[in-house]
Amino acid sequence: MNDFVAGLIRWLVRGVLLLAGLVLFVGLLVLSLVLALVWGLRFLWARLTGQPIAPWAMRVDPRTGWSTVVRTRTRWTATHTGADEAPGAAAPGKRMGVLPGADDVTDVQPREPGEPRV
Repeated sequence: MNDFVAGLIRWLVRGVLLLAGLVLFVGLLVLSLVLALVWGLRFLWARLTGQPIAPWAMRVDPRTGWSTVVRTRTRWTATHTGADEAPGAAAPGKRMGVLPGADDVTDVQPREPGEPRV
């Protein structure tokens, strides 16, 4: 009896998964057919009215992205007033010299591949 119930549940799960897959497949098929129908009607309407047929495409102009970045530049960059700065401090962007703690760094000795490690 236990094997019968296990087999029945196994077939029931298989059937439910198969049914779910079929529903998904039919749904996607119907969606693609509706999209093709709308596209065909749009094409037919453009032909009947003599309008040019424009593709469904997202028009992207790289200049608009660049101008957006340039326009919002002030929002994302820090404004430099100089009031909170020490009198002898160098301007930002200039080389400041050796970093603190650089003397503690141990450099690696280069070696050829295949050489034994020392």
